[in-house]
Amino acid sequence: MAERQSAGEGGNPLRAVIEVVVRALVDHPDAVRLTESERRGVHVFELRTAPDDMGKIIGRQGRTAAALRTLLAVTAEHHGKRAQLDIKD
Repeated sequence: MAERQSAGEGGNPLRAVIEVVVRALVDHPDAVRLTESERRGVHVFELRTAPDDMGKIIGRQGRTAAALRTLLAVTAEHHGKRAQLDIKD
């Protein structure tokens, strides 16, 4: 299982979309960690943030988390890929 810790310039557009949106939502953008792996042809992104920011990422009744997952799925489909977002605490 291949893992990457950071996206370089011109890197993965799926990763870039999630990183930009999440860093804009949280109070501690430097604490955002996004790891990427691939399982059965699906790009899996694991998101970790500062504990204080977890509520902002999940949102009321999980709406923000659902919106992030939808955004990732639409971006992945646009690029002919499949992707999943796991939010870790």
